Order: sequence, then structure tokens, then C-alpha cells
Amino acid sequence: MSGLENCKPMNTWFKKLDTRPIVISGPSIVESEEQLLNTARELKKVEQVKIFKAGAWKPQTTAKSFGDRGLDILQWLNQVKQETGLLTMVEVASPKHVEMCLRHNVDILWIGARTTSNPFSVQELASALQGMSVPVMVKNPINPDVNLWIEALETINKAGISRLAAIHRGFYPFEKTRLHNIPKWEIPIELRSRFHNLPIICDPSHIAGANKYVQEMAQKAMDLNMDGLMFESHFNADEGISDQERQLTPADLNQVLRKLICRLPSVEDIEENRLEKYRDQIDSVDSQLIELLAQRMNIVEGIGEYKAEKNMTILQLQRWEKVREKGIELGKSLGLSEPFVAQLLRMIHKEAILKQNEVMNRK
Repeated sequence: MSGLENCKPMNTWFKKLDTRPIVISGPSIVESEEQLLNTARELKKVEQVKIFKAGAWKPQTTAKSFGDRGLDILQWLNQVKQETGLLTMVEVASPKHVEMCLRHNVDILWIGARTTSNPFSVQELASALQGMSVPVMVKNPINPDVNLWIEALETINKAGISRLAAIHRGFYPFEKTRLHNIPKWEIPIELRSRFHNLPIICDPSHIAGANKYVQEMAQKAMDLNMDGLMFESHFNADEGISDQERQLTPADLNQVLRKLICRLPSVEDIEENRLEKYRDQIDSVDSQLIELLAQRMNIVEGIGEYKAEKNMTILQLQRWEKVREKGIELGKSLGLSEPFVAQLLRMIHKEAILKQNEVMNRK
């Protein structure tokens, strides 16, 4: 069994984290001492914010423009702690970053998506963290690979870090979408299904890419029972030099948090029996769906044998288009959305093609 099963809940990390959701906020990049301190002071007024994050080493920023200021930023963060009492959190991408952060009493470290995508970099950080007790949060890799994410988390865990959390910030899209990153909610859901005790934080700012979508993404994360939210914030967001379109002012962040609906994961009364009845119905329908899909694939195998005998191509485009058109029309009449039915039919058709190809090769 993976050591991730023994990860501690976030509200045992620090007494001041005993809220849901845990809210982390701070600037995308530290521009100046004034910007850092003013943002922290304003965020202190937002009751739910418990952790102040700051980008001390921004990957896309050149060393010439930013690299020499990491030490200054860590010193400013100490002032933030003294003035506000907020916990501090910094992204680390190298053993040197780890050493500097620990020496300057940073409370929490996080590993960015680019670093998570590189197992060699993660192992270097794990070696630097060996024997330490600092909490670490690991963002998902750039590409939607849950196993790569788990590998990074396990590597850090094996270094002795039990105060561990995952951060879902979405994945780089291959096509243009309204969001900056594709959420692919099924990935953090899969992570939660494998490791029930692992806290998962959502980063609505990176997923949204624009302030107008942040509320929607934050609510979706809450509906999926995530443990916390991580927002980018700037006391004067319109004048920020980085990521202005997705940085909220502390006042705007407060409004987002006030509008959030935090739903219960379960209820402890007679209504629970009602929920179980619904779940039993779902289980029954799911079983029937799977049985029907198996029957369909048996028919597909017969079609593959026929095409092999007649030396026909597997893909029959007109037939596929007709199946797709009829399926979408039926789905609409039954109240199903067109994108959902279209995606479902594509998956079934893809499996049918693979099955027929298997038959062809066997023949």
C-alpha cells in the first residue's frame, strides 16, 4: 500500500487551518516589497484566507530580471508573518530553493506543474527534503497523467513528508478553449478515489485564466468536495505586471468566497436512506449499461468477421455518420446534451474499430 494512505488531513497541520475550504491566496509573482506587503495586509481582512502564497522564483521570468530577488522576497515574507500571522507558502523548483525557504522559516512549500512533469527534478527536491517535516503541496503535471502526478507525490512522501497535499490546476489544452487550462475533473477524482486521505486543493485562477470564470471553477471544486482553494491575488490587480487577467483584488476574492456554496459530503439522518436508494438505482442501471455494451461488442465482432470475409474496410464513414446523427437526435429527445452523447458515441465507435481490427488481424 502506498504511503499516501497515511497522509494527514490539512486541519491537523496547523490549528489555524480548521476551516473548509482552506483558502490560499497571494500574488502570482512578487513585484516589490510594497506590492507583497499591501496584498498580504488586505488579504488578512478576508477571514477565510489562512495561507499567503508568493511566487519567489517564477519559471517564465528571466534570471536577469528576477532571479537575484529570491532572498529579498523571503525576508519580506517573514515580515508578512509578523504583521498578519498568515502562514507563508512558496514554490520551489530546486534544492537551493528548498534550503533557502527552510532557512527563512517558510511554512509550506509547493512544487509547480513544470517540475512535477520531470521525475528527475522531483527526485532532487525529495533528496533535499529528506528528514524534514515541512508540509509540501504538489501541483498536477502539465499533461493529464494521473500516474505521473502520483509518482511525484509518492517520491516526496518517501522522503518522509507526511503532511502532503495535491493541487489541481488543470492541464494545458491542445486546442483553444474559454479556459486557460482544461480542468479534466476526472483526474483529481481518480486521485481521490485511490488515496482517500490525501488533501486536494483546487487552483481556480490557473484553470480559469480570467476572473470572470474563477467563481464557476471554485464552485465546481467545492461541489466535488475538494479540501481547499488557491487564488491569485494582487492589491492593485489592474496594475500588476504578470497575469493581470486572472488576479483578483482581495475585495473581489472576498466576494467570490461569500458566494460559494459549501455542500455536505453526507447527511446523518433518514435522508441518507433516500440517497442510498438512488445509489442502488444507479448501480443497477450501470450494470445494465455495461452488459449492453458487452452485447454490442459481441455484435461488432461478428461484423468484423463478415468484413474480413468480404475483404471490406473497417471504417464505413456513411454508416458511422448515420449512427452518430440518430444517437444525438435520440439523446436530445430524452434530455441529454449533444456534447455528452457525441462523446459517448465516439468512445463506443473507437472501441468498435479496435475490436474489428483485432478480428481482422486474427483472420
